[in-house]
Amino acid sequence: MNNNSMKLLFLSTLLVGTILSISSNSWFGVWMGLEINLLSFIPMLANNKNVMMNESAIKYFIVQAMASTMLLFSILLIQMKQPTNWEKEMIPSMMISSSLLLKIGAAPFHFWFPEVMGTSSWINCLILMTWQKIAPMMVLSYCIQMSTFIMMIIITSIIIGALGGLNQTSLRQILAYSSISHLGWMISSIIVSENVWEVYFIIYSVMSMIMVLMFKSTNLFFLNQIYSESNMKTEIKFMMFLSLLSLGGLPPFLGFLPKWMVIQLLIENNLTTLMTIMVILTTITLYYYMRISFSALILSYTENSWSMGIKTNKYSFIMQLMVTVSTLGLICSSIMISVY
Repeated sequence: MNNNSMKLLFLSTLLVGTILSISSNSWFGVWMGLEINLLSFIPMLANNKNVMMNESAIKYFIVQAMASTMLLFSILLIQMKQPTNWEKEMIPSMMISSSLLLKIGAAPFHFWFPEVMGTSSWINCLILMTWQKIAPMMVLSYCIQMSTFIMMIIITSIIIGALGGLNQTSLRQILAYSSISHLGWMISSIIVSENVWEVYFIIYSVMSMIMVLMFKSTNLFFLNQIYSESNMKTEIKFMMFLSLLSLGGLPPFLGFLPKWMVIQLLIENNLTTLMTIMVILTTITLYYYMRISFSALILSYTENSWSMGIKTNKYSFIMQLMVTVSTLGLICSSIMISVY
């Protein structure tokens, strides 16, 4: 009971920190919100039973504290030097953007992100991939401008997200690299339209939630657990891979919808070159998702390596409904649009 009430306390302050950051009308308020958010998440990451989790909590703390310090110093420096209209200037904008990009783990500031994800519990991974990105990205939208620097960040994020996941065996790290790849898309969507970023973020969060809840309910952490046939019914495997491909953004699935919107907006804003590079690099991410899916459905190992007593009887109706939505969402919405 004590543990649960502590978690509830820290979860509520985590939410308050983000909301304070978003609704603040001063940069100091933004910094304070981010700081409250950080200090609430650390106890949720730390776990007395697991030394590795404590290590990831320390890594997370050091990186985030460094990013917060950078943000605070950048703000103070800018306010002293040029209090008005600094968003249009290259260097101040870069300084603040860099500290926020370090907070969300966009490449090339991404090194801490897969490390922390790789040793966290599934629920912490979900918070790290979704909720923890809201405040920094909202603040990023205040001062972001299309420049070579931001273009490089977008392309690097998608490259790292694509190549980093190729040789991973840990499912949590695969999702971490996938998240870095999606960050590239989200940053480019912030540049062209904040509304599209919101839609992208909501759909991405739903996809991540489906995947994380599936892995949590079947107690999976590594790839070879998926392959052993005795662990899982084929239909659960099938649902898992449909969701995985949807998260990767394969066209008939709902996960393609936000990417479609971003592609269209980038073309309208004459950023065709950037869009082409992004699409080509994202196919690598899809490649390793498809490789996992096909291997797991076609191969089945008889030996039961790393099986941790997977419980499939708990599989709920809600999960099946969510998977159906993620699979058929795009088709249904396209039909409705064409009808009306």
